[in-house]
Amino acid sequence: MGDFNGLDVHLGNVARLSAARTYSISAENPDGSKAGGARATEGAYSRQARELGPGWKMAPCIPLAPESTTTIADIEGPGAITHVWITVDSKLWRSLVLRAYWDDEETPSIEVPLGDFFCNGWGQHCQVSSAPIAVNPSGGFNSYWQMPFRGRAKLTIENLLETEVPELFYQVDFVKTEVPDDTAYLHAQWRRSNPIPYGEVHTLLDGVRGQGQYVGTYLAWGCNNSGWWGEGEVKFYLDGDDEYPTICGTGTEDYFGGAWGFIHPEGEYATFTTPYLGMPQALHPDGFMKNQQRFGLYRWHIADTIRFTEDLRVTVQALGWRRDGRLLQLQDDVASTSFWYQTEPHAPFPSMPGKDYLEVI
Repeated sequence: MGDFNGLDVHLGNVARLSAARTYSISAENPDGSKAGGARATEGAYSRQARELGPGWKMAPCIPLAPESTTTIADIEGPGAITHVWITVDSKLWRSLVLRAYWDDEETPSIEVPLGDFFCNGWGQHCQVSSAPIAVNPSGGFNSYWQMPFRGRAKLTIENLLETEVPELFYQVDFVKTEVPDDTAYLHAQWRRSNPIPYGEVHTLLDGVRGQGQYVGTYLAWGCNNSGWWGEGEVKFYLDGDDEYPTICGTGTEDYFGGAWGFIHPEGEYATFTTPYLGMPQALHPDGFMKNQQRFGLYRWHIADTIRFTEDLRVTVQALGWRRDGRLLQLQDDVASTSFWYQTEPHAPFPSMPGKDYLEVI
């Protein structure tokens, strides 16, 4: 991602001096102002800290009102968000929607259910130990995606539920620094096919216009059939590709860096999490109410960015095997989150579905 005036992700450059200034937004410093932290005299922990006073964990979190949107960060630029940490009850991970707006744009550049943005789409904690996303016990969500902006950055959380969320803990770290002309904006979009219609593919991304680079995929894959589910190819249609793609993989597990059905040892799925790719989650039927296999998979195109200059479309097939050895087109439940950088303006996203369609059932 490079280094510009203090915004740097390369350990080899961490000792370089810079004129950039570092700030942090949290419930204890909601506007991120210099020396503005720990000043609250009232807050979520007013009762617990009543004998200690300001500076002693008076306001570590905020509530989210029912069916409302809360701004958690509103920052004047230029600069970049360098780290986001959030934690909230796991039952809410598909009921809260994270959005990001750059430079006063009308439609969001990031619009993803909270858990899916952090590679935990099934509402059950799994450890993720990757370069841009880290999820630690027990539900500590961390993003290190660079989020540069020039005029303004705004992050919001929408609560889709009819009930209040009593505690959202969060911290947004950012730097104020100059942003070069050739720096693009982070985008992330969520889509779900439940189920994928027979004979069709799941589209991760379509309608992207402009110049940029695709940098990551997360899939929450739920099986609606027995047997192997990962023969499908991931395809990237670049810069005018129509019927046939420029980039076509050889299988779903191949795209995510595995092989031979993720089997290890024999008869079992092996979960794994690495800096750039992984299958950190494999949820199995319990013989009673939990009757489907569900998986979480990610691949980050950081060292192998997929660059486009005009347009981009991304799809994945759902394929298994029939008993006679022929390929079977599956009708699985696939929810995808795509991450990419591009120039603005971006094309409007498809409308985010309501809470009932997002829900993990």
